[in-house]
Amino acid sequence: MTQTTTAPSVSAVAASPAMPSTLRLGLSQAAAENRTFFRRRDAMIFTFSFPIILLVIFGSIFSSTVEGTGLTVSQLYVAGLIGSATMTGFQNLGIGIALNRDDGTLKRLAGTPLPPAAYFMGKALNTLLVSFVQVVILLAIGVALFDLDLPSAASDWLTFTWVFVLGVLGSSLLGIAVSSLPRSGSSASAVIAMPFVVLQFISGVFIPARELPEWLSQIAAIFPLKWMCQGFRAVFLGEDGATLEPTNSYELGRVALILGAWVIGGLVLCLTTFRWKSRNDG
Repeated sequence: MTQTTTAPSVSAVAASPAMPSTLRLGLSQAAAENRTFFRRRDAMIFTFSFPIILLVIFGSIFSSTVEGTGLTVSQLYVAGLIGSATMTGFQNLGIGIALNRDDGTLKRLAGTPLPPAAYFMGKALNTLLVSFVQVVILLAIGVALFDLDLPSAASDWLTFTWVFVLGVLGSSLLGIAVSSLPRSGSSASAVIAMPFVVLQFISGVFIPARELPEWLSQIAAIFPLKWMCQGFRAVFLGEDGATLEPTNSYELGRVALILGAWVIGGLVLCLTTFRWKSRNDG
């Protein structure tokens, strides 16, 4: 008599591996963004060299001492360009994401399991690194060529930290939001770069705040760059620099309030305006 073997009534099903956390995916995305950035050597060299060239040129031409202070105009440029470097994410993310949307990269990412938060975290952390490297280079040049004194008080470096972090976050979120404005990737540079250049001139990067017409100062006060520059002047120019401010004060409390508001406002703008598809995709 032939014996038959009865197959198990329940098949063993292998459990699917759990998805990594959003934080872990965000850090992995940041590592990928950093590798991509540093492999594009032409873009990397331009990103780091442009503020250096501006500082050396402007700092060398305008090297006189500011009347009534022990500061030079060159030192004012160091603080201003540090603010500009901190806002690099506005331009880089605005243009870069617009190009990614136009070439279909965002559309493909939207179809993967990658959480949107991880994608944006990777972009923001890459911007944080790039801006930090730019700031370190500008400080080194300021110390070596323009007699900039680095602060010795821990409170000054604490101020530097929160101005830098809030500035990078706010400008990165704003860059992500404005990436939806250009109608195509090819027009992104013109649409986004021009406002950034204008902001630099009216926010105290190249022209001292007290020398600007009041109406321009009022426009600049709406945007974060003015307050970032003001915060960095507080760190690196000290009490002598406070006399150059329109209110004879750095108003650090107001700086923190407005930069924090831009972080929240930038997040709201991203959530309400960001598009994964280009206009041509409907």
